[in-house]
Amino acid sequence: MKKVFLIKHSKGALGLRLFGLGPNLRPINGLLKLQTFLNNNAFWAKDRSIKDLKKCLANSDVIVSIWFQDEIVGFGRALSDEVFRGVLWDVVIHQSHQGKGHGKMIVKTLLDSKKIKNTKKIYLMTTNKKLFYSQVDFKEVISQDLLIREI
Repeated sequence: MKKVFLIKHSKGALGLRLFGLGPNLRPINGLLKLQTFLNNNAFWAKDRSIKDLKKCLANSDVIVSIWFQDEIVGFGRALSDEVFRGVLWDVVIHQSHQGKGHGKMIVKTLLDSKKIKNTKKIYLMTTNKKLFYSQVDFKEVISQDLLIREI
């Protein structure tokens, strides 16, 4: 059985963003594969344009992807001020790879990163994965309200 390949991208994921690099720095249309992966595996990330994905990656502090052969099967990113607040974003695992520890691998890699590990509070939002995040030490907060401004 072939193993998955975890990539800890550099800040801004230059190789993925500009050259479509995947495992072993091979050009495999990685950005297009990320777009397709998000479209197929996260209802809230459907229809993100390549242009917007490039900008999103360029402005992310920590980016992690998991690959099986030449296909992306996991992804996550984070932002942080490195002191007070950080946020995990876009943690997604392909349905056929769920339950194999890949989601925990992504979250652990994000939390252990230099940019995040000493941050006092790490936030995330989830629609239906509260149980998963409780397994990696996140707790539901009911004393705060979520407010959103959408453009």
